Amino acid sequence: MTKNPLLQDFNTPPFSKIAEKDYKPAIKKAIELAKEEINTIVENSEAPTFENTTAALDFTGEKLDKVTSIFFNLNSAETNEEIQKIAKEISPWLSEFKNDMILNEALFKRVKTVYEQKDSLELTPEQDMLLDKQYKGFTRNGANLNNKDKTELRKLDAELAKLSLQFGEHVLAETNAFEMLLTDENDLAGLPESAKEAAKELAKSKEKEGWMITLDYPSYIPFMTYADNRELRKKLAIAMGKKGFQQNDFNNEQIVKDIVTLRHQRANLLGYKTHAHFVLEERMAETPEKVMEFLHELLEKAKPAAEREFKNLTDYAKKLDGIDQLQKWDSAYYSEKLKKELFSLDQELLKPYFKLENVINGVFEIAKKLYDLHFEEVFDIDKYHEDVKTYLVTDSKGNFISYFYADFHPRPGKRNGAWMTSYKSQQVKNGVNERPQVSIVCNFTKPTQTKPSLLTFNEVTTLFHEFGHALHGMLANTTYSSLSGTSVSWDFVELPSQVLENWCYEKEALELFARHYETEETIPMEYVKKIKESANFHEGMQTLRQLSFGLLDMSWHAGESPETIADVKAFEKKAFENTQLYPDVAENCMSTSFSHIFQGGYSAGYYSYKWAEVLDADAFEYFKEEGIFNKEIANKFKNNVLSKGGTEEPMELYKRFRGREPKPDALLKRAGLIS
Repeated sequence: MTKNPLLQDFNTPPFSKIAEKDYKPAIKKAIELAKEEINTIVENSEAPTFENTTAALDFTGEKLDKVTSIFFNLNSAETNEEIQKIAKEISPWLSEFKNDMILNEALFKRVKTVYEQKDSLELTPEQDMLLDKQYKGFTRNGANLNNKDKTELRKLDAELAKLSLQFGEHVLAETNAFEMLLTDENDLAGLPESAKEAAKELAKSKEKEGWMITLDYPSYIPFMTYADNRELRKKLAIAMGKKGFQQNDFNNEQIVKDIVTLRHQRANLLGYKTHAHFVLEERMAETPEKVMEFLHELLEKAKPAAEREFKNLTDYAKKLDGIDQLQKWDSAYYSEKLKKELFSLDQELLKPYFKLENVINGVFEIAKKLYDLHFEEVFDIDKYHEDVKTYLVTDSKGNFISYFYADFHPRPGKRNGAWMTSYKSQQVKNGVNERPQVSIVCNFTKPTQTKPSLLTFNEVTTLFHEFGHALHGMLANTTYSSLSGTSVSWDFVELPSQVLENWCYEKEALELFARHYETEETIPMEYVKKIKESANFHEGMQTLRQLSFGLLDMSWHAGESPETIADVKAFEKKAFENTQLYPDVAENCMSTSFSHIFQGGYSAGYYSYKWAEVLDADAFEYFKEEGIFNKEIANKFKNNVLSKGGTEEPMELYKRFRGREPKPDALLKRAGLIS
């Protein structure tokens, strides 16, 4: 056990020393250590105080946090069958440990004693928030239940942990299982050379002749956007849409029904009407009713625009290719063609200006101009894959701010999409400000033998988005790790990420990094103008799509009797009723691969993307009024939002930055939904 690298004292994760056999014993031991730390608090003979109970509890379980963050990050970014098997075994342990803590009566008694003295303790706003969150963490998770109900809660949590993992494994297995090998070059008509080259290299890497297309986004999206062969687009789109919805070992229909039923039972057990009522109590939105009101208000504004756009697209496809009925697999293809015609803007024309390394340097330069951060690539930090880049982050005075990991390209064992995560949270302990270790993971086009990694404009905004989350983690400056960085209300967490995307559309920012990878020429201003002009292209349809996901999420989680849902597909169809533009595809179902809500943390929270858009449009309008690199506004954002984490109510933090509550007008204007 003493030789286990995960149990040694380490600063950054010792990836190269870790073997798969190390995880289970390390997690078992780390749980024991955390339990001992909790016992120390419980057995303290002194009366409960903020320091010996509330703060002490926040500092417990550090070793466990470190080990599990390494493990679960790898389970997303570099997994294999063995790691997936371990994940299944340890998830119930962790769920049981969490319940042991929450349902520990003696511990709760101490927390409650401090909570009841709250008004006489003269706490700082951060201490007050910690105590409040800690107390609610107990009461909202069963501390007041009787013993029979506590046992039931443990059972529900263990089952939910298992099902959520299974759901994710099935989606990954279905993604990896599909391959479309094309041997006739005519089938690639319409595809840019870079996409063809990538497809050829992918086939070669699998020792096959021809061109390989998969469901990984860098392969899937170019094919759906450019391939002239409608039948092959259909084949690919249907394969993408039926993940978890096929009659095989990876079917997720029963898992979806079980997850929503168990979440509902859990909420009822804790005294809440539905899972959504439970979740939203601690969010800015507060209630399912408010969320539905918000979604429907946006729906009312976006739907007429979406229907107009859809009609235009339908007319265009009919005029161009005589297509009478647009299908989902026509969407990206004809949208791209129409966009090109309307704005003379071709994604392929833009890509040479967005070499990955230049975009990374650009986002670093923007962080420097706004927040005085300096990024230096370092090569002495251990990493889990050769693709990963590691950086030392310092401020203008040379003070250490953070370590930053970045993992940009797809590979087997890495799930699709993009996310930010961390290996260590910031906190102040024993007078030392312990700085964070933050990571972003994306799936961008790989370099080929003839070209570097060139990003689409969408990939550029994705990188900025995840980097916005990373800044939230890196600039954290709080005392307690549970309130640090991105540990904020779920519907506030997307503000830093979404606000940073706005810089991608601004001339001043683009000039810093958008240079042709061969000629070094800065992106022509006519392209910048076109990027801006086309920013609202099909915004109504995009908004409708996002709202449809939010409404589906709420349908699953705000209904009062999910156990009566017999058919996942029929239920989903009803939820999509008011937002549907394209004909339904019988073989497809979104819920069975909707990882955000069934594997990630977005259950009853998907609306938060749109919610945060209201905040980000309003916040960026403030920057634009004063200058997008205005130091004073940047400092206000850093001091009141980025560094503060969850130490105060999010609306209070936002008002302190903006001087008022957010208004939806900036978003509706930006989206072209109002003039």
